Amino acid sequence: MKPGPFEELSGLDRLIHDPSRLAILTALEACRAADFLFLQSITGLTKGNLSGHLAKLEAGGLVTINKSFKGKVPNTNIVITPQGRDTIRRHWKRLEQLRRAAGRWVFST
Repeated sequence: MKPGPFEELSGLDRLIHDPSRLAILTALEACRAADFLFLQSITGLTKGNLSGHLAKLEAGGLVTINKSFKGKVPNTNIVITPQGRDTIRRHWKRLEQLRRAAGRWVFST
């Protein structure tokens, strides 16, 4: 028996599907790169939570993190990788497909 849209939801990649990481990748896909403080402001995450999520995304090859200084002020810039861009686009496409499938789904006993 082919799994329905609801069963398929549980099979989505948790690295991407986590709400915070989904927000980070979606923002980066739209703007290509962002500094840490910008991502923190648009996601509402604490510094510690954002750092943790970014480390997981970097370990997965979805973002690169570049640390530098602007004068004497530390600056962390995050860039979505080509793999990250492809992954988030496929993820949103799959979510849309599942949403449409769920709308057509009919329960049968």
